[in-house]
Parts: sequence; C-alpha cells; structure tokens
Amino acid sequence: MKKIIVLFFVLFVGQTAFSQGILKMIGHSEDLFKLLSEDKFTEAYGYFDTSFQAKVSEEKVKEIWTELTTKMGPLQDLSVLSSKTQGEFFTVILEGKFANDMQNFLIAFNKSEKIVGFFLQPTAKPEAYKLPAYADTSLYREKEVYVKAGKHELAGMLTLPRKAGKYPLVVFVHGSGAHDMDETIGPNKPFKDLATGLASKGIASIRYVKRTLLYPNEFIGAITVKEEVLDDALAAIALARTVPEADKLQLYVLGHSLGGMLAPRIARAAPDLKGIILMAAPARNLMDISVEQRNYFFALGKDTTRAARLMLDSANMETNSVKLIKPGTIKPDSVLLGMPASYWADLNVYNQVATAKQQAKQRIFVAQGGNDFQVSVTDFNLWKAALGTRKNVSLKLYPELNHLMMPQKEKADIRQYEVPSNVSVVLVNDLSSWIKIK
Repeated sequence: MKKIIVLFFVLFVGQTAFSQGILKMIGHSEDLFKLLSEDKFTEAYGYFDTSFQAKVSEEKVKEIWTELTTKMGPLQDLSVLSSKTQGEFFTVILEGKFANDMQNFLIAFNKSEKIVGFFLQPTAKPEAYKLPAYADTSLYREKEVYVKAGKHELAGMLTLPRKAGKYPLVVFVHGSGAHDMDETIGPNKPFKDLATGLASKGIASIRYVKRTLLYPNEFIGAITVKEEVLDDALAAIALARTVPEADKLQLYVLGHSLGGMLAPRIARAAPDLKGIILMAAPARNLMDISVEQRNYFFALGKDTTRAARLMLDSANMETNSVKLIKPGTIKPDSVLLGMPASYWADLNVYNQVATAKQQAKQRIFVAQGGNDFQVSVTDFNLWKAALGTRKNVSLKLYPELNHLMMPQKEKADIRQYEVPSNVSVVLVNDLSSWIKIK
C-alpha cells in the first residue's frame, strides 16, 4: 500500500498545519490499514479502545477485512477526505482505493488516541470530467512530452494550436501536494481546462506531473520547495525554449496557489520569461494563512465546546511558532507540522511580494477568486497594495470564483471540489487577451 495521502484542502494538499495530536491520529489511521493489509490482525486490534473491543472481537475485525478485500482486491491507496472534532472525539473520514473498487471509512478516536469507532461509509461514484465548452478540439492538438530535471523524468503534455505559426507558451506550476499534470481534484481538472481553453485561442502550454506524485519517497530529510517545485518548473521552462512552435519572446509561467506564491522566485531564476500569472497566490506567510483557514473551519463547524477551542488554540500556537524558524535555528531534518524544518525555514525567509516588486520588466497578472476559502481576498489586497500602480502589473478579483477559479456561489468547504465544474470562461478570456498584448 502506498503512503497515505493527507488531503486537507486547506492550503497544502498534503502539508497542512494541524496540531501534532491530530497528525498522530492520522498516522494511527495509516498504521492501522497497513497492519490490516499485511494480515497482522492482532497488532491492528491493539489500536482499538477496550470499549470497542468489548463489542467487536478481533476475529470479527479479521472477518470484515477479509470479506472486503476478497470483494475489492488489495488496498492500494488511502486519502484523508475530512477530519474534525466532535465533542470529546476526533473523527477521520478516509477514502480507500482498492484494486477493484473504492470504499470510504470513518474512524473515531478518543482523547487517548484509541479507536472507539470504525465504520464503512457509503461511497458515491465520482462524476466524470467534462471538457469545457470553450475548448474547441478542432483548434488544438496535444503531444506527450517529458520534463527532465536531474535524474527525474516527468510525463507532461504539450498543447499546441493547430494553425501553423509561432505562439506564446505558458508553463503551468501546481499548488502544494501530489498532483497529476491536470491538477485533478475530484472530477475537476483546472490545468486541463486552462490548457485547452488557451490553445483554442492560439496559446500553447506545457503541463506535467508533479514530482511529489511520482517520487513521494524522496521527500524526506532536509528538503525545500527547490526539490518540490522549483527544479522541475525551471526544467519545464527549459523544455519550452526548445519547442519549435513557441515564440521564445512570449514564455509565461502560470502558478496556482503555492505555485503562484513561488512564481516571482521562478521568474527571478528565469529572466527571459515574458511574464508570470499568479492564480490564487498567497501574499502572506503560509502560517498566517493556515491560522486563517483553521479559524474559518472552526467557525463553520460551530463546535463551541471547550475541548474544541483548546485544540484550535493549541494548533494555532504551534503554527505561529513555525513562523520563527530560520535557517540554522533548528536541525534541518526535524519534522514540524508534517514537513522538515528546512522546508519552513526556506519559505520563512522568502518574501514573494518583495520579490515581485523587484521585477520591473516581466509582466505580472494576479487573479483571485472572491469565494476562495483557502487563499482569501486579504492576499489579493496585499498584492494590489504592493503592485497596483505598476504598469507591468494587472490585477483582477473574480467575486464568484473559488480556489480552482471555478464558479462557486459561496465559500463553503471542501465538498465543493467534488462537484464537476470548469475554470471560468471569463478568466480564460482575460488571460488570453492579457498574454496577447505585446
């Protein structure tokens, strides 16, 4: 079974800043399923509280698991869909991907981090992705390419207008976590929408599988965003320079979320870029955003118990302490909030707004959704305050778009990402018009 993919959808898909207690319980969930997958039922049974064991025998747990895997095949992957406090308990809902089918599980922990509830949950069949109406397949073609960075080779897609000529080319850079080339979330594929929409308007692009998806076991030790994002983004730009149909004077990077935050840093390392697009890009320290997100979900959950408030305050205090980490102040491979200290130290000394202000020649487009619960309008306003008077900068707030730049009537929560949608045609048109200005 692959390592569990923690999908919190708060800024980092896979790297959110919850308290160590919560991370421990998620770790216990992973350990439980690993033991069950290895038929180590006695060890797995030890994770359950005595109150559970009094009602359900070890043999019954073995029977349920054996019946499940006989029907669905071996467990291949786990994703955490949601987690929350419920009074004195903490619950995790996991999505299990088996060889032949999928099954969701709800696990409830008590204060002692022992499992008091283990339930099979109904699993809705995912809706299929639909190509946006603005993508005209007669106007573009797609070709498989490979982004090569050091020993890594990442599968990618070059999307080209069919009409002969030289075209502007955009390189897409993902947000945090393990992403495929389309940045797929549920039935939604924002990068595919953008690539096909822009190609229909005469703009080429390169998108590629993120390294964290293909080589997750390498992300241990003293790593930073250099290994996670920068090396491969620069390799994709190098590939773009070799595309015969690309106008080498019209190369752009579109960064989403963390990718947008790092876009000024990428542009500094690739000064030949014509411009960068910051889509739902944090302007603040990630810890400030994490606290804002957590407070939002706390208010949304309406859990007013003292235990929940104490857990919130503890998690926020821990998150704020990470802001103080600088290179050399702590052992680089020390793990904090699920990531090495080196990762946070590197981001803490990076000021994306200041870096963008230094780029007087490269063009910048900042796009933000008003109903984004992950990166808020606060960040857009900070970008606007810093860059709003610059001639090389365009900024636009889209009031009814979410973090994926798709229509959303209210901020809501992560369940919106399970509803099929497409990147806004207004945004695609705006990007196309902006890119084509010479």
